[in-house]
Amino acid sequence: MKQKIPFYYHVLLFIALFLFFTGWEMGSQAESMTAQLSTYSIVFGATYVLSLFVMYLFNYYLVCPTLLNRRRIVFYACSIPVSLLLFTGLRYLIEEVIVSGITGVHNYSPASLEPSYYIRDNLFFGFPSVLLPVLVYLAWQSHIYRMKNQLLELENRHAQFAVLKSQVSPHFLFNTLNSFYSEWVEKDEETAADLLVLSDLLRYIITESDKERVALESELKFIDGYISLHKKRFENRMFLDYTVQGNAGDKAILPSVLIHFVENVFKHGIISDSTKTASIHIVISDSSLEIRTCNYIQKGENYSSTGIGYKNLSDRLGYAYGDNFTLEKTMENDIFTTHLKLPLYRS
Repeated sequence: MKQKIPFYYHVLLFIALFLFFTGWEMGSQAESMTAQLSTYSIVFGATYVLSLFVMYLFNYYLVCPTLLNRRRIVFYACSIPVSLLLFTGLRYLIEEVIVSGITGVHNYSPASLEPSYYIRDNLFFGFPSVLLPVLVYLAWQSHIYRMKNQLLELENRHAQFAVLKSQVSPHFLFNTLNSFYSEWVEKDEETAADLLVLSDLLRYIITESDKERVALESELKFIDGYISLHKKRFENRMFLDYTVQGNAGDKAILPSVLIHFVENVFKHGIISDSTKTASIHIVISDSSLEIRTCNYIQKGENYSSTGIGYKNLSDRLGYAYGDNFTLEKTMENDIFTTHLKLPLYRS
């Protein structure tokens, strides 16, 4: 989805304006129109539209994005007379200096070039250079907003469908695991404990992942269980430096965000080599959370081959936090690092 309006839209708009103004000028003077007057009507119609176009672009690309919001609306109002004066000066430069120097013909009569009259006249004629960019900018932003909402609604439906698919007979799954647990608790307490951890992980994914936010403490507990199971997989030959600094307290977070980073370390990284220790560090402050991961990559792995998971995560964070987060990844000398910083909610 394009965030900016294609430039040729602006060009087409002003070509239409040029044809309109030129046709209107020639039509209003049809009885007295001569070939020479017709030529100058086209020339000065073009210079007028060119002046409008330059100031239109100035307002659309610079003034509107910078000042057209609630916090800076007063500054935007102050920019309007400035833009009109700039239009007046630009039009004077093009018509009364450049074109007049080439052709010897002025668009305004000598009396009309008196500064007070010329400025007042062009404050009126320059108004489209202020009004049009606002209308186009707001219309395009409204279009982008609607498209984002439609896209978000579509993604939510896909996510809901995926959750429904993942929830096929969850009670059957939990009952089966509980049956295994009951059977193994008397035979092998360690295996039974692992089954209980696995059951908790599955329950968390099914019941919590579709919520808007979850308790940070629950998310960290999920990660602890996930890492614990992998320790059994590597038979205690797992070389991972995992630390959590700070207190989760009553803080909340977007669900299944942190596990993205943890999972990638185990999926793509080297974990079983004592000379290439991986690391996962989480730092919790009063208002934000940071997670940093670092790991050597396995041969043949290409983190940038698809980037689907990373893009999906970035989109989720964008919808939830706007621009108020930092997401970075780097790969150098077969070492892959990630960094995420985001604000925390209060549960």
